[in-house]
Amino acid sequence: MTVFGIIKTLYLTQILIILSVAFVLYLQPYMISQTTINNVFETARLEEVIGDFVQLKKAGSNFKGLSPFTDERSPSFMVSPVKQIWKDFSSGKGGNVVAFVMEHEHFTYPEAIRYLAKRYNIEIEETEQTNEQKDVASARESMYLVSEYAQKYFADILLNDELGKAIGLSYFKERGFTNETIEKFKLGYSLDQWEAFTKAALKSGYQLEFLEKTGLTIVKENKQFDRFKGRVLFPIHSMSGRVLGFGGRILTNNKKAAKYLNSPESEIYYKSKVLYGIYQAKQAIAKEDNCYLVEGYTDVIQFHQTGIHNVVASSGTALTSDQIRLVNRLTKNITILFDGDAAGMRASLRGVDLILEQGMNVRICTFPEGEDPDSFAKKTPYDELVLYLEENSKDFIAFKAGVLSEEAQNDPVKKAETIRDIITSISKIPDTIKRELYIKECARIMDISEQVLFSTLAQLTNTAAIASKKKEQQGEKAFNVVHKADQPVQKVDQQYELERKIIQMLLLYATIETEFEEYYLKENDKGELELDMEVETNSVHQKIFLSLQEDEVEFANELFKQLYYAIIEKLQKDNKLQIDTFINVLDPVLATEITSILMDEERYSLDDWERQNIFPIKKEALVGRFVTENILCLRRFLVTKKIDELKNTVSIDVTNAEVIQDVMDYMVLKKVLSEKLNRVL
Repeated sequence: MTVFGIIKTLYLTQILIILSVAFVLYLQPYMISQTTINNVFETARLEEVIGDFVQLKKAGSNFKGLSPFTDERSPSFMVSPVKQIWKDFSSGKGGNVVAFVMEHEHFTYPEAIRYLAKRYNIEIEETEQTNEQKDVASARESMYLVSEYAQKYFADILLNDELGKAIGLSYFKERGFTNETIEKFKLGYSLDQWEAFTKAALKSGYQLEFLEKTGLTIVKENKQFDRFKGRVLFPIHSMSGRVLGFGGRILTNNKKAAKYLNSPESEIYYKSKVLYGIYQAKQAIAKEDNCYLVEGYTDVIQFHQTGIHNVVASSGTALTSDQIRLVNRLTKNITILFDGDAAGMRASLRGVDLILEQGMNVRICTFPEGEDPDSFAKKTPYDELVLYLEENSKDFIAFKAGVLSEEAQNDPVKKAETIRDIITSISKIPDTIKRELYIKECARIMDISEQVLFSTLAQLTNTAAIASKKKEQQGEKAFNVVHKADQPVQKVDQQYELERKIIQMLLLYATIETEFEEYYLKENDKGELELDMEVETNSVHQKIFLSLQEDEVEFANELFKQLYYAIIEKLQKDNKLQIDTFINVLDPVLATEITSILMDEERYSLDDWERQNIFPIKKEALVGRFVTENILCLRRFLVTKKIDELKNTVSIDVTNAEVIQDVMDYMVLKKVLSEKLNRVL
């Protein structure tokens, strides 16, 4: 073996040892077996898991959707079912199925494995954690563990404790909730005792610090007591199903106590970023392409029990942009359900503008006076409820005009205010075509000319634009004119791009066997150097490996170097490279880089040209040319780099004839390579 080969082997071995040790240390506190991890990767389907959080639409062989990590309007989030990788071009994030769950839910690696195992009913092989191992967990994870313990504890009290059954379970039964519904929403009850839950949690090994941080226990001086004592409990879940907090309803007529009490905000629970029922409703929302928005916990539960599952609640808080974005990932359509309370209806209309700002479609449905979604769904059969919602859901323009016109009646001043209010809502819509259509509809309903409405819309739009511009300019330095010629030009890192292209070709075409044009130098009849060519058949990875080894080329980019050695080692061992399994054993940084390289290629693929009877040449058919040209380009770049280095040496020692001759020889080689590549010297 050559010295280069020995060094390469030692380097690769060292990298793999480091990665293996890191991997073992990462999992050790959680004691998840490798068998479980393998089962998770083999079973989990990326498009299914991401489909729980993002509405995906078919785009050729891939799927596209709105980024769950940024507030974007045009979809740049791509999922490849074939390669089982994803890439978010708006944030730069990407990876495999575990990486997505980690990024989206802020899970650690073991937490993500547990989540996926639970989703696919995979038994987790692990030993029970000791108290010492629990201490190793982060504060955030400890808060999740405490919350999940509390949910199970309260559910157990509700179903198995005598007082729990007599008080809590009886209440839910009176509301008409079945055992299946109670289990689905993990409902519970907290005994009307000062420390019942806290003592049980401490006895089970959970620390008072995290009981207090989650708000489950209130600590005052040397005393501690349960926040939710004597209340039935509604666990609030994240989109992935983790318990974030609780809503508790009191069952006594204590006027000094709030009827509903929520968990305080914490590191894991932010009321403005959570929708009650989103975990249970997410799949139905995506399937029905519509989301019903209600106000309370029981509204959601009663709708589910009736058979309508695509419903969530803002839990009594004013609707926020973050909450709307949760729905926007799954559907563009929201139907707001109001009860007959006019005052509450007027207040809730403010949330419509927030929905419109995000480019979503809004419809509104009201129930008969004295009814709310809970009471109406409880007494209405499924078919009748679906029909009622279809027949009574109005476009927001028609609904808003109706509500505000009733208040204005025959008062022209109030009617003018009503129209301006409606136009203000229309001005929030980013789509210009939708804005125009809504203007026409408003003109028809309010019996006013379109010209006046368009003029008012223009005024509102200009005012908003001016205000936004002023805000941007606040705190900025004085404006300076910068001539285009003075602006620095960003140079392309040629070596980086060439090395990245080599990794890309290995990932895409490694095992393809094809013909390659092999070039070598020879003297012609005139004594001049020229490239001669022979055709050889080889696999892509063998061609790249032999060419780089022959030229003794080392990657300059450390990340590409690690990827190259890992890929070559895998191919030499198995003679194949299955991306969806290979990426799962890599360091997350390397896995992310692979995802970026592959999905950049997918982003600009020609997916549906065949349907138009256009048949472009497949890249696989030209892979031999691509590989050869890239290797020649890399050689030319390295020759140019060597020439520059030698020129610097000559400038130091002008008498070095040997160095001057080397420069001349390399210049000839560069000229030959440039001619072959049709490059200008």
